Amino acid sequence: QEQLVESGGGSVQAGGSLRLSCTASEATYSSRCLAWFRQAPGKEREGVACIDTFSTTNVADSVKGRFTISRDNAKFTLYLQMNSLKPEDTAMYYCAAARNYYCGNNPYRPYLYNTWGQGTQVTVSS
Repeated sequence: QEQLVESGGGSVQAGGSLRLSCTASEATYSSRCLAWFRQAPGKEREGVACIDTFSTTNVADSVKGRFTISRDNAKFTLYLQMNSLKPEDTAMYYCAAARNYYCGNNPYRPYLYNTWGQGTQVTVSS
């Protein structure tokens, strides 16, 4: 059964840090590009970062230098370390697994991902 479960969200003041985790079933995790997306109220879902099975990463310009994506293959877990958080980072954060091992040159198209978690809320206050 394919499954993704996010955790680690919460409320933090601007400048603070959070680490999100996404635990997957082996079928969901193995040989798949994994990504984090976020969606704020009234806005479209936005890709944040992705990592392929070779641990090659891509981070969106909006969070570059502040967010880091990583994966622990022994634990079937994806992480998103978020530092220097800003109020505009407030959103529901989702992890997602793509159909392929490779994230591609344009990895933040939601239709590339066929398994999604339920989301974890991140709220950053000023």
